[in-house]
Amino acid sequence: MKKLLLLIFTAVLSLNLQAQSIDKTKSIVNFKIGNMKISSVKGTFTNMSGTINFEEADLKNSSFDVCVDASTVNTKNKNRDKTLTEAGFFDVEKYPKICFKSKDIYITPDGFAAKGKLSMHGVTKDEIISFSYKNNHFNGELEVSREAYKIGDSMGNFLISDTAKLEIDCFVK
Repeated sequence: MKKLLLLIFTAVLSLNLQAQSIDKTKSIVNFKIGNMKISSVKGTFTNMSGTINFEEADLKNSSFDVCVDASTVNTKNKNRDKTLTEAGFFDVEKYPKICFKSKDIYITPDGFAAKGKLSMHGVTKDEIISFSYKNNHFNGELEVSREAYKIGDSMGNFLISDTAKLEIDCFVK
């Protein structure tokens, strides 16, 4: 009888798990990367889209399939932003989206984590995004290697740090 009730409860939770709409007006990806080993460049990506199915009580069936528009890169420097959209960096003509698709979502001591595939600049790698969730707001963090994604290869390590820190603020309706 207990197994039957558990099965029914799980089925009901699965039925209640619905895609949540991303609020494109509030959602943003912030980044920070070292520049010439003496300063940092901060910027953003916007125009987040995709599918979020998240239920704290049903992480097994929760998932993220979210992209940002690579052409929205904004460092508040028009010349630098133009360069970042070109072939040597994000090559937005060829690779218009930066996407993350989760494989597994689990609880951590600090909140949650989503393990999945991050695709950027034609390269797909396994990544883990640590995140918190409260009041329809996901706040995630991760560090990525720009060299692993072949971004800015010609610039060398002196001009641009390899590690970029990302903060994802995703609001759902």
